[in-house]
Amino acid sequence: MLLTTTGTIEGRKIIKTIGLVRGNTIRARHVGNDIMAGLRNMVGGEIVNYTKMMAESREQALDRMIEEAQRMGANAIVEVRFSTSMIMTSAAEMLAYGTAVLVE
Repeated sequence: MLLTTTGTIEGRKIIKTIGLVRGNTIRARHVGNDIMAGLRNMVGGEIVNYTKMMAESREQALDRMIEEAQRMGANAIVEVRFSTSMIMTSAAEMLAYGTAVLVE
C-alpha cells in the first residue's frame, strides 16, 4: 500500500478515487507514567513513555486505515493526515485519514 501526504504519487497515475478512509485508536494514560511525567516536567526532557505511546498509537491508526482501504480495493492512499483529540482527562484519540485511490 502506497501512502503519501501529497495529492499525487510521482510516476503513478490515479485511475480511480475510491473515497475517504480512516483508522483510529484511543489510548489512556497510566497513573505511574503521569507521576514520572510530572517529575520530568520539573527537570525538563523527553517523556519517553508518552513518546512511545504516541508512536504506537500512530502506527495502529495507520494500520487500521490501510486495512479499510484494502477492503475497499485501493492500492494507495493520498493526502494522509493525522489528528488528535482529547476524549477525557486521561485519554486521547489518534486518527489517521486520507483518500483511498487506485493507481496504475
